[in-house]
Amino acid sequence: MSQPQTLRLGVSQSHTLASTSLTLQALERSALAARRQSIDLLLFPEAYLGGYPRTATFGAAVGGRTPEGREQFLRYFKGAVDLGDTPEGAGRRWVERELERSGEGGGVRGDGTREELERIARESGVFIVTGVVERCGGTLYCAVVYVCPRLGCVGKRRKVMPTGSERLIWGQGQPSSLRAVTTTIRGVKLTLAAAICWENYMPLLRQSLYSQNVNLYLAPTADARDTWLPLMRTVACEGRCVVLSANQCMKKANLPSWITAVESGGAIQANGPAPRPFARPRRKSTISDDGNEIVLPSPIQDAFNEEISQGKKGADEYVSRGGSCIISPLGDVLAGPLWDEENGLLTVDVDFDDCLRGRLDLDVGGSYSRNDSFKLTVDGLDLSPPP
Repeated sequence: MSQPQTLRLGVSQSHTLASTSLTLQALERSALAARRQSIDLLLFPEAYLGGYPRTATFGAAVGGRTPEGREQFLRYFKGAVDLGDTPEGAGRRWVERELERSGEGGGVRGDGTREELERIARESGVFIVTGVVERCGGTLYCAVVYVCPRLGCVGKRRKVMPTGSERLIWGQGQPSSLRAVTTTIRGVKLTLAAAICWENYMPLLRQSLYSQNVNLYLAPTADARDTWLPLMRTVACEGRCVVLSANQCMKKANLPSWITAVESGGAIQANGPAPRPFARPRRKSTISDDGNEIVLPSPIQDAFNEEISQGKKGADEYVSRGGSCIISPLGDVLAGPLWDEENGLLTVDVDFDDCLRGRLDLDVGGSYSRNDSFKLTVDGLDLSPPP
């Protein structure tokens, strides 16, 4: 009789704290809690270490940037982690620690975050996958790191296509880093890879992962819309793989101070006065027959005044409601979506033989892809399944 192919998987719906050291401490607490629940692998959200700068403008407009926005970027840059990689992405050389180290006595390359993650995985016995904002040279990258309890970091990838305003603050990562990694946990062989947030809307990127025979598909995200769950169900059903998706759940009160500083006329005033209500402009008035002025209402201005007077944008307002989930290889929702839970944990026992059962009628990385007729190539990436 064959060995059971069941593992316990977890998704941590956590939010970034005020510093990397505090967030690492929270990550360790989550990993230790996962160990107490016999979780084998735990996924954290996009940009969990370093932070997703939700609502930040960085003082940017088409054709112009403000000094205050540059100061925002400085704060964000210094809060990112240094994993000791190179701007072009060192790949296996980074994984194997072949890069030149810094400091006297050949110390670590980077700021020690890699080593701390490896320690947490080793001491908890939990395979950790987490989103990070990685600084390298003068550029920030949105990345994911895979941390094995036995081997340490076995892979890292950078987001190849930042979305919308993310393009201002994050560089484009290397497609070669889409390489899947393999590991064995309690006798179960996993081929795992991550697509970050809206990379999951890129059909060819998804296919590059399916082509590598991925059976565990990881989707750390910042998308808290109700359209995210159908996408995750599509990915799971399409790839006949288990899908884990983790998002941050965060209230406005938990945003860093450099974001919540009041922006007024493009200038950031960290301790400035509260915004004043709009004065009603004279052009919105009319003169009656008896010579009296009638001031006409402005819906936009009135709404803004109402927000200020009633404090609608208070500290308890969610800037991201979460929505983390776990999906089966046939597209069934196994756990979640988890809403309005700032420190939530989803746990599911998954039989990875279900991935093979699903390949009976659909294998988009193999026979069903008609790869004799349709060809996909990715610069620097071997699409054959890793050993």
